[in-house]
Order: sequence, then C-alpha cells, then structure tokens
Amino acid sequence: MSQHILAPFCPSAVLPFRQSRFSPFGLISFISFISIISFSNSYAQTCQDASVEVSASVQANPPRITLNWLANAGATQYQVNRKLKTGTSWGAVIGSFDGTATQFIDSTVNAGVSYEYRLTRQAANYTGYGYINAGIEVPAVHSRGILILVVDDTMVDSLAFEIERFKADLAGDGWRVVQHNVSRTATVPSVKALIVGTYNLDKPNTKAVFLLGRIPVPYSGRLYPDGHPEHEGAWPADVYYAEMNGTWTDNSVSVAVEGSQARHQNRPEDGKFDQSTIPTELELQIGRVDFANMPAFATSEQELLRNYLDKDHAYRHKQFSAARRGVVDDNFGFFGTEAFAASGYKNFGPLVGPENVKSDDYFATTADSSYLWAYGCGGGWYQGAGGIGSTGDFANSNLKSVFSLLFGSYFGDWDSQDNFLRAPLAQGTTLTNAWSGRPHWILHHMGLGENIGYSTRLTQNNNSLYFFSYGARFVHIALMGDPTLRNDVVAPASNVSVTDIGPYNQLTWSPSPEPVLGYHVYFKGEEDSEFVLLNEIPHPDIAYTHDCVADTGLLTYMVRAVKLQQSPSGTYYNLSQGSTDTITGTGIPEVDAQATWEIISDDVAFTNLSLNASSFTWSFGDGEFSSEANPIHNYQDGFFNGNVIATNGCDADTFYFDVLIFTGVKDINDDPSISVLPNPTSGKFNLSWTSNAEGAVGVRIFSLTGTQVYGDDAVINNAEVDLSGLPSGMYVMHILKDGVRSMKRVVLQ
Repeated sequence: MSQHILAPFCPSAVLPFRQSRFSPFGLISFISFISIISFSNSYAQTCQDASVEVSASVQANPPRITLNWLANAGATQYQVNRKLKTGTSWGAVIGSFDGTATQFIDSTVNAGVSYEYRLTRQAANYTGYGYINAGIEVPAVHSRGILILVVDDTMVDSLAFEIERFKADLAGDGWRVVQHNVSRTATVPSVKALIVGTYNLDKPNTKAVFLLGRIPVPYSGRLYPDGHPEHEGAWPADVYYAEMNGTWTDNSVSVAVEGSQARHQNRPEDGKFDQSTIPTELELQIGRVDFANMPAFATSEQELLRNYLDKDHAYRHKQFSAARRGVVDDNFGFFGTEAFAASGYKNFGPLVGPENVKSDDYFATTADSSYLWAYGCGGGWYQGAGGIGSTGDFANSNLKSVFSLLFGSYFGDWDSQDNFLRAPLAQGTTLTNAWSGRPHWILHHMGLGENIGYSTRLTQNNNSLYFFSYGARFVHIALMGDPTLRNDVVAPASNVSVTDIGPYNQLTWSPSPEPVLGYHVYFKGEEDSEFVLLNEIPHPDIAYTHDCVADTGLLTYMVRAVKLQQSPSGTYYNLSQGSTDTITGTGIPEVDAQATWEIISDDVAFTNLSLNASSFTWSFGDGEFSSEANPIHNYQDGFFNGNVIATNGCDADTFYFDVLIFTGVKDINDDPSISVLPNPTSGKFNLSWTSNAEGAVGVRIFSLTGTQVYGDDAVINNAEVDLSGLPSGMYVMHILKDGVRSMKRVVLQ
C-alpha cells in the first residue's frame, strides 16, 4: 500500500485551509500557509524547536518549584506563565529570561497545591511551547467518580471473568462503575440515551465513559483534518457520547465526494450528524477499545479483547514495569510550524523527563526495550504510516511501549478495516493510542497523577488555552484505550485477609514490594455505593483493626499502598491499585450486664454473669471501684447502692445492685414515727407512720446475707406487707420516706 503525505505537501489538496468552506473553524488561509512553508523550509527548524522540553524539581521546606528545560541554540527569549491547575486562563508573565536560560525558580508556591506552567520560547524563526503541571506533595485522589462502562453484549458472557475483574480494578482505583450492555445493532441515539440517563442521576460525580467492544460508532461532520479532499465527509465521532447537553443535528450537511467510502457520505436525516466541531464542552472523559474488523490479526476479536483486559490488569498491578522513557519517530519535521512530533517532545518531558526522551525508530526501539511512551508520525494510509510501519507489522510484533501517539493521513479515521490507530492495542503492552498532530494532544497533567481520560477531555475541549496547531474541538479527536489509566503505578499490597473478632474486624496483608509510606484502608457495607476511607494518615503497619463494626451483611475491605511519588513534574501522593477481602458482618454484640453476689460477714463476693462483655467497671457504692471481672469487696456496716458497667468497647450496659451489711453488733437508724405491727410476725404485718399521712414510701427488705426479698416503691400508710413463705429469722427493712432512709428490724417466726 502506498503512503499518503498530509495535504500541506500537496498545495492543490489543502482544502481544509480554504476559509471559504471552513472559516467558522478559524483556519489559516491557503496563502498564509504557503508563506509559512517557504519561510520555515529555509531555516530547517525541527519539532524540538517547537517544544520546550521541561521538567520540575521541588522542595517542601521552604516550598519551591524549579523548572528546568533543555537549551535551544536559536532561542532569544523565554517567558513563564502560571495558573492553578483548575484555572481557565493563564496569569501574567512571572518570569522572562534571555535565550540562554534553562531554569526558573518559583518560590511563591505552597505545598499541596497543583500548579500549571506555560513556557514560551521565542526565536528568530519559530516559537516553541512547553507545559507542565507541577506541585509539592499534592494530595492523593481517593475517589475519581463514576465511570459508565458500555459493553458490547456479544462479549458479556464470554468475557464475564475479565469484565468483572476490570470493574474490580476500577473500584480499586477509586472509580464507581455503572455498566450498560448494548447491542452492536443498537442505534447511536439509544446508546447516548443510556449514557445521558446515567449522567443525569449524578451529574457532579459522573466523570467518564468507556466503550468496550463493538459499540455503535457515531459519525458526524463535513471535515478531513488529514488534508485529503477525497477523505471529506463524516468521520467517527465518539465525542458525541461524551457531550451531554449540546445540540446535534442531522438536517443540513450534504456531502458525498466521488470515490469516498459510503461511511463518509453525509446526507440530511441519514443518522450522521452535521457538526464538525463539538457543540459545547464535553462533560465526560471517553475512550474506546474496539477490535472489530481487524482481520490482519489471526486472533479473534473476542480473544483480542481478553488479551487487552489481561494486560490492562497486569499494568495496574505492576506485574510488568515500563521504563520511564519515551521515543519519538518523526518523519514529517517542522511542517510549516505544525510540528506534529512536538506532541511527543513537549508532552514526554513532564512525564518521563526530557533527558529520557530520544529520537529513534518507533518499532525497532520499543521491540527491543521497554518504553512508557512512544510517538510516531509519517505520511499515512488507513493501515500504516511512512517511516513507522503498518498494521501487519503490529500483528507480527510484541512492542513494549504502554502509551502511544501516532499521526499520519487517513488512519485518524479509525473505523476502518485493519486500522493503524487501533492496531497497537491488539499486541504487546500498548494500552492507549491517539492521533496526535491535528490537534496536538495535552498530556502533561499525567505527570502529577491524572488519568489519560482527563487529558483526552482537555484535548477535545481545548480551543486556545494550549497550542494545538489545527483541528481544535473537531469531532474526530478520540482515545483508543482505557481512559482511566495513569502514568505512574505503585505496586499494590496483596493477600488481604479480614477476620471477625467480635465487634472488631482485624485486617492483615502482605506489603507492597516497593518502598511506600504506608497504607490506606477503606470499607464498604453491603448497601454502600462507594468505599469510605478509614484512616486519613497512611497506616505504617500491615495490620489494621476496624473497631465497632455495626454493619451486617457482606462487608468489603480494601487496602491501597501510598507512595510519595517523585516524578519529573514534582511530588504527589500516589495510590496503588486496591486489594480487597470480604467478610459477613454480624453487627455489634449487645451487652447484657448481670451479676449475683454472696455476703459473708462484711465481705461480698460478686459473680459476673454479663453477656458479650470484655471489660467491667464496678462501683461498690462506698466510693471504691474495681475493674476485676469477679471482685471481692469488704464493706463497713450499712446499705450501699452499687453498679457494674459491662462493655465490649462498642456497646455497654449497667447492672445495679443494693447491698446491706449488718453484722447484728451495731444498732441501726430507727425512726420512732414508723411502726411495724405485729413484730415479730408470722408473715404479715402493717407498716404505718405518724407524719405525711397521704404520702407513699419506698420499701426494701433484705435478709442478713444482703439478699433483697421484698421491694415496693409506693407503699401507702398502714399498708399490709406480706413476707409469707420466707424462712424464719431476722430481716432488715429499709424505708425511704421524705428523702430520708431509715431501717427497722423485722423478725419472722
């Protein structure tokens, strides 16, 4: 297959640059473009000239961020702008230097804050840009939001294990997953309706969409960003699924270029949309893994998806490690200031360090050695790019790069047979790929912990905040791959085990195989939608006790290692993939405090009969206390109100007791106004008093061993008290009248 060079090398074909058709998109005119080609060719600039390759070193005390960049022989001036990561415009210039500068020190920063810098290089014949998201000890991200997983229903059963494992991995990285299974033959609007419906349930927290398998492909627009007029028409537009409230029409565009494929033809009311640019900013991140119509690979579509999910899992769990370095294979050069390969140079610096980026062959370099990032561009066709390779080459390779960027004619239109943009994901360790050059992608936030879906959405929404060359907000911008993947991976803990020990759950685990600060522990009840963090400060040990677990049903625990990640963009707290275990919760056992006692002279031996308790606090009523389970206490003569508080640390109960110590040697307080008749008695007697005739009194009667044999809190004057059936002997009666306690001896014959 012959290769096709992008249109700027063929002026008669530079239709996208004619303002007569595309002026709404703000494209430069053909005349201006020709002048740029002539001017730039005379000075032979490179894509590195168009890139400020920057990294950052930081210190926490005092806080300082130092930007370092590679020198450039033609530079005349550098300027630095700064904003907060979430800022929507660049602040004023905070640093301006001559062309020999290679460093800027920012001491007006705070630890824990995420900053973003733009570096602009001025030269006689070109301008270069560099961007970096830098910070000092930027906090960890525990929750990343809701991801809508849209799965090709023909793969649901055959890949059930892999899909469930993938969902568990997403949960282990802080995502909540809502899955929809859709038919390959479903309409595009019906798939969109599922996504919008889910988004509307929780707009603030719904962040991403992942299309797994052959999900119906939206087509939209009248465009050809690769510059080939015969390629004009509707292009694949996954952005449609990520844009929640804009207007997409199908009533105005009419294009059918002679010789073009039927899928590019766009007529009113044909199911393909009119929009060539995104109507409003995308709300959601989006990525796709789709191996349909890839016969160059002998493996079936199902097995290609299985293999992808296997390596996705392996990467997350650091079962293979990618060397932190990048390679750029540039077969276009400066190309009239568009400098496609600058997408590699300026992005890779903050991600792997400028000193770890080299210019070399895409295939040969990543076939021999591990590279985290790889970029290649050259004159293209649907199945390949000149100077890079072909889909057939991918089918026969096992490349060791993880994140890929490719650029060239035609294959950015990715819904074609044996498409070159989708091909890298079907082999080796490659997990993502994007068509970067028109426009340039924005990936530097991944250096401080963001996932590639964040960068995807930023690229798709970018209009002027970052340099893009051409194609800003065009509907063709798409990520091939899992949008949740991140640049830096921490090896997780393993063998998490949880054991029920009453009201506590005890967790243990095997440590991460790499040095980490400690571990965060999370908990989720059966009815909970997301994990709750149990410890704000990293736990240094490999065991953790969750106290007082009241939840019942299936309980899930998750452990994540946390590391202060040193990256070319600064430092941030990076969390590993979560490792989990489950247990059936029985709730907190209810404590029932109970006790008996035996009085021997003035010693009382208590026997603890409390249920579900592990510790006890005795208050004997005489100012003395004990924490023994079964104490023996010595009393002086008298009446004592005591209690025992039994607890298991989570629940508590109190048992109250009254003790009478009466040895018969000492007299007792006697109120002469109270009479007991008859006394001695055969079992029944009348209790009366001479004052407060209408009131009631409280009565307790005890044996000489201290056992209560009678009690009534509302005995009226001259009431009969019945002790029939009790053994003969002396008893002591306590009467509480008018707030005063008095005692009477009662003799039972």
